[in-house]
Amino acid sequence: MQIPLIRLQCGVNSYDWGKIGKESAAAKFAAATPADNFSIQEDKPYAELWMGTHPSNPSRDLTTKRTLLDLVQDNQALLSQDITSRFGQKLPFLFKVLSIGKALSIQAHPNKKLAEQLHARDSKNYPDDNHKPEMTIAITPFDGLCGFRPLAEISHFFETVPSLRKLVGEKEAEEYQAAVKGQDTSDRKEDEEKNKKALQKAFGSLMNAKKEDIEAASKALVESAKKEGADFAGGGLPSTSGKELADLVLRLDSQFPADIGLFVLFFLNYVKLEVGEAMFLKADDIHAYLSGDIIECMAASDNVVRAGFTPKFKDVDTLISMLTYSYAPISEQKMVPVDYPYVTLNASAYSSGSGAILYDPPIDEFSVVKTDLKKKGAKATFERIAGPSIFICTSGEGTIAVGPKVEEVKPGYVYFVGATAEVVLESETEDFTTFKAFCELRGKEEGEKEKL
Repeated sequence: MQIPLIRLQCGVNSYDWGKIGKESAAAKFAAATPADNFSIQEDKPYAELWMGTHPSNPSRDLTTKRTLLDLVQDNQALLSQDITSRFGQKLPFLFKVLSIGKALSIQAHPNKKLAEQLHARDSKNYPDDNHKPEMTIAITPFDGLCGFRPLAEISHFFETVPSLRKLVGEKEAEEYQAAVKGQDTSDRKEDEEKNKKALQKAFGSLMNAKKEDIEAASKALVESAKKEGADFAGGGLPSTSGKELADLVLRLDSQFPADIGLFVLFFLNYVKLEVGEAMFLKADDIHAYLSGDIIECMAASDNVVRAGFTPKFKDVDTLISMLTYSYAPISEQKMVPVDYPYVTLNASAYSSGSGAILYDPPIDEFSVVKTDLKKKGAKATFERIAGPSIFICTSGEGTIAVGPKVEEVKPGYVYFVGATAEVVLESETEDFTTFKAFCELRGKEEGEKEKL
């Protein structure tokens, strides 16, 4: 029987928003296990390294060149009976490295029911019938727009950014402020529903603004950002200074001049992640990533509803209608990793401060473990789990072993590990970092992991 440790050859997508040439982590990692005739072009943007079975860019066995999808369909044991019964004979997650040189589109990913409807109606623009909750882990400093701001912050911008108020509409801005005033932090369900309706109406008014009005408002906004500096937007907010907001407007205008996204940013949380920090986005959460290199894991889907910062197909009406209009500080979307309990470290690992931490979102399709081995000879032994895994190395060198099979690991090397396999990582350098995406269905008790 074949040992379930397979080195993968993974494809990289070139999109306009990707980092250029060797500045892109996605490109450098792809070049570590290159596809036929692949070499990094210094003037080309490289955006996403895909690791998984998704047919849009499937990973392949480096030796046989067979797709990972073919391999797991031929051998159900690689996924496990439980996983295939629940998700079918494919990986339930899509693992990625994103290298973001300029803003991605303002977007959201549909829930399962809406994804099925959109796919049936327009399979060209919505190629999957699956939802797409996703998790982001920074591997370089990252910034983005994620989720609606607290309501009082949006009211602040209506008062301090005249071009925003004019574009939304004086009447609509007044109605929004009157509706949320005094109850913007209420816990009562009826107040929350009223607030969401007011937010949806104001946001919908903005998104349906006429092109000529957006152009005029953008000109005024950019002029204010240049002129006012630290005083822009009333000096900003405790979470984001006026100077930071002004710089953000100018940066985004240089990438997408006169785009509606220049005004959407006043509705959304501006978030920065340091290396190792993470956030989780549910289906129907609005967001736009702006810069940085990240590890991303999501349910296996390529559905995106776009409405700004993009030359691609936009579906404004669907975006306005699908959003949950939940509003909260960005702190509520950030994830707090915990120690991963199903790994054993050797003495060298313990003495060097090595460890493994778990990012565990509230869904069944995936979790991610980040492992840092900080001393040569440090070793981490992962217990068997009832599901498949994919490992990628982001720094350092070492080995990965399943049973008697031992393979070298360098930055960009990607390995698939089948269900029920014990995995041993060992460092050959002072700083060996890997990320492991895996699926393991939860047990009957809340939060319990299914173990073998």
